[in-house]
Amino acid sequence: MTEIKRIESGQRMSQAVVANGMVWLAGQVGAPGKPAADQTRAILAQIDTLLKKAGTDKTRIVSAQIWVADMAADFAAMNSVWDTWVPQGSAPARATGEARLATPDYKVEIIVTAVL
Repeated sequence: MTEIKRIESGQRMSQAVVANGMVWLAGQVGAPGKPAADQTRAILAQIDTLLKKAGTDKTRIVSAQIWVADMAADFAAMNSVWDTWVPQGSAPARATGEARLATPDYKVEIIVTAVL
């Protein structure tokens, strides 16, 4: 039987789940109301922390889904932070789309999957 490890687990969801050598992170958001670049920096720091708790790091991310509330207004700002955070030669497969997020104060949400 496969062991499943849940990280920062609550009633509704876990922030990360580890099973079969894979790590799935819940969607991470930054402080509501901050600019997209600031939210992205906060999100990426949260991702670093959760991956460390899972026993891996950002060089092992295989997939990223990024949701931006307003692509015209915030895509470039999000990318400027993302591009400096992703290690050279370790860029994951990535999809980016525009979506209405949980509240209008969220500008960016990032979901990643990594291997151990």
